[in-house]
Amino acid sequence: MAPRKAMLVRVDPAVYDALQRWAAANLRSLNAQVEMVLRRALREAGRLPTSVSEDPAAPDATDEQTT
Repeated sequence: MAPRKAMLVRVDPAVYDALQRWAAANLRSLNAQVEMVLRRALREAGRLPTSVSEDPAAPDATDEQTT
């Protein structure tokens, strides 16, 4: 696996809390959840580079937010 890039992201506390709850509900780390959300958004927008392999840990389309 290629090394990961680190980045700092500033988010609203309510968004952070919602992502943390979503990650916990899916038994993922917050970092893994954010990457899954970003991959999904890129794929849906047709912007996921073909060089990016699908994450084997990524959920199927039935993985929706549970709050």
